[in-house]
Formats: sequence, structure tokens, C-alpha cells
Amino acid sequence: MAKRDYYEILGVQKSASDDELKKAYRRLAMKYHPDRNPDDDTTQEHFKEAKEAYEVLKDPQKRAAYDRFGHEGVNPGGGPGGAGGFQGDVGDIFGDIFGDIFGGGGRRRQTRQRGSDLRFALDLDLEEAVSGINREIKVPTLGECKTCNGSGARDGNKQTCTTCGGVGQVRMQQGIFSVQQTCPACQGAGQQISNPCTDCGGQGRIRETRTLSVKIPAGVDNGDRIRLAGEGEAGANGAPPGDLYVEVRVRPHAIFERDGDDLYCEVPVCFTLAAMGGELEIPTLDGQVKLKVPPETQTGRMFRLKSKGVKSVRSHRTGDLMCRVVLETPVKLTREQKDLLKQFEATFTKDNSLHNPRSQSWLKGVREFFDRMTS
Repeated sequence: MAKRDYYEILGVQKSASDDELKKAYRRLAMKYHPDRNPDDDTTQEHFKEAKEAYEVLKDPQKRAAYDRFGHEGVNPGGGPGGAGGFQGDVGDIFGDIFGDIFGGGGRRRQTRQRGSDLRFALDLDLEEAVSGINREIKVPTLGECKTCNGSGARDGNKQTCTTCGGVGQVRMQQGIFSVQQTCPACQGAGQQISNPCTDCGGQGRIRETRTLSVKIPAGVDNGDRIRLAGEGEAGANGAPPGDLYVEVRVRPHAIFERDGDDLYCEVPVCFTLAAMGGELEIPTLDGQVKLKVPPETQTGRMFRLKSKGVKSVRSHRTGDLMCRVVLETPVKLTREQKDLLKQFEATFTKDNSLHNPRSQSWLKGVREFFDRMTS
């Protein structure tokens, strides 16, 4: 009996792409699989027919020969044993169809997984973060066993896993599905240890505390991370180690508060200096500087000291120091001091707007507010 056209079997055009061929084949394989049609003897023939058509058309050379010469170009013998004949069992077929879904389809050894990355929180003073520092840290981690060099075997020899044959995966057949799973005997390594190392118990890794020197660059800020490549946990079975991330945490400072590359501080000023003006000694990270306070300075006024902040670790720009004046009210006054203040208060005119403009402006706003509320 003459064979049907392969494109007709799969239900696709001659210009069909590889993805279209695969989708068509998958649809027919699901439809005619014997497990789904146990009472229909014709399904296996349809199944073989679809398999034969797909095996030819998915191969570029066979497809070109078929397009030019027909069936004779790909299967001169005309029998099942030729290039287009049905071979293999149902499990092999569905390994091809569903391999891309379940990660199977082929004898692949699982790659060794690198060790885990670690995070270490490093507390610094503001001065240390601004100027940079070298600091030794102690990191608890899983390190490579020196006795077996991370192999886990006492003599360094491993045997091929008898369960998976060294592949690292086993195939599980569940109904119409063929699923690849990690080998439970060797956990995907493909090898087994008959003589495990006594120091690490065959794990290839041991618990240890590693002392490392970390160079903290100048200008780091709270939350910045420094990566130390290869200083994380050792990988299992001799796999490469992970990385260590040192996260900077800057302690609160008694004087300065950092915002980006700028520093902020509050400067308490006595009444006479604020009223008459003068100079103050201001602390900076580079030492003390003089700040000139003009007469009649009000509380809350901000003074900017250029380039007295933090030099950025990224842009290398230096921020500013922002000084906020806070007027300090005298406390624990003596009787004489109180009398002098009363005499001073008596020298003000009845029109206090001349001496207390902000107070008078605020009182005016209060009166207008109540007028609106009562009108």
C-alpha cells in the first residue's frame, strides 16, 4: 500500500517551520498514544506513522531529499528498518516530545552547583566609613575539606553510580508522561563514594571560621556592599565556591547625620551671639573651622560649608556640611540675671514689630484665623 504524504500525516504545509512540525507531532502523539486508547488497535499504527513522518521532516537533509524524491529519497528499502522507519519504545518517543518541558530527553550529567553566597554585616563608625579602613572579619562558613580536597572520598576515588549509570538523572514513567528526575542515590552527581572521608563524612566540606581582611573604600554609606569573589561557601563535591558580600552598616553619630554625600549638624547658639553676631568653632571631619554668625540670626537658619561633607565613593564629588542654628534659652538664672532681663525687656518700644518681626507676623496670622472662624 502506498505511503501517505508526510506533510499530510502531520497536517502541515510544506513551508512549515521546525516549531510547527514539533507542535503538530506533539498533538498527534498525544492523540494516538496507546495508553490513551487501550481499546483501539489502530492507534499504534497512526502513532508510528506520525513518528516516521516527524523523524524525516525534522532532519534538514532528510527533508530536502524527501521534498525532491519523495519516500524513495529517504527510505529506499521501504521497510520499518530504513531511515524513516519506527524505532524505539514509547518512553523514548515521549522523552523527545516532553524533554523540553520536564528537562529530560538525553543522557546529560548535571553540572556541579557552585557554593552558596554569604552575607556579612560590618558595623563602622562614620569616620571609618568616610575615610576608609582595612578591617579583619571572622566569617563562619562551609569550607573545602583539606583532607580529601573536597572530593568527599578518603582515597580520592569515586565509582559510577549504579542507579543512574553516571548520568545523574533517572527517568520516571507515569502513564503517558516520561519525567527526568535527579538520581536519589547520588543526588545528581553521577558518582558514589564507597570509602568516605572521615573528616567531612563524605560531604567534601567542613564547618570553619575564616579570617579575612576587607578593604573598605573611603566614602561608603549605609547599605553599600563589597563583593569578595570566591570567599563564600565551598561547593559540594569540589564545585566552585560562592561569593561573600560584606554589607556596611554605619553607626549613628553623636554630632553628624549623613544624607548622601552631605553632612548635617545642629549648632546651639546663645541669645547674645545670635543677636549681636560673632564667630563659632564648628567641628568637621577634617578638623575645626570658624563659622561667622551675622547679627540678628534666627533659630533654624542653615549655613552651608562647601566641600566639608563626604567624598563620594562613586562620583568622587565631595558633599557639603549643613549647619543649622538652634537658639538656646538660658536656664538656672540667678535673681540678678532675671532682673537684668526684665530691665532689657522694658527697653523695647510698645511696637514690638521692630524687634520681633516674626512674632508680630505670627500674631497677625492668628487674629486673621479667628476672624475667619467667627465670621
